[in-house]
Amino acid sequence: MRAAHQTELAEDYVEMIYELINEKGEARAVDLADRFGVSNPTVNASIQRLQKDGLVQSRPYRSIFLTKKGEELAKFCKNRHEIVYKFLLSIGVDANIALSDAEGLEHHVSIETLKAMEKSINK
Repeated sequence: MRAAHQTELAEDYVEMIYELINEKGEARAVDLADRFGVSNPTVNASIQRLQKDGLVQSRPYRSIFLTKKGEELAKFCKNRHEIVYKFLLSIGVDANIALSDAEGLEHHVSIETLKAMEKSINK
């Protein structure tokens, strides 16, 4: 259970770092803390784990950058999130609820189910 939570956390962080870089040109710990509603020390601990996993590069008082591995994971997560969200919309789920539910479901959907969802929304 703990490992699954760490995987979800890593996926959420790389996806958010990717979005911040695309929106603002950089990702800073303070921006991550703000978006996730957590403290800077919490973000720093998560970033250290992501560095150990080879997903990000960071130096004190500098922006956070995704490695190639981190960027690939971020793109996969973003795409998976969009598929789940669009699928929920396609079956009549309210947009706000679909957005919230997609955030939780995306981490637990199998590749097979994800492909079926994508096929369904691309008809």
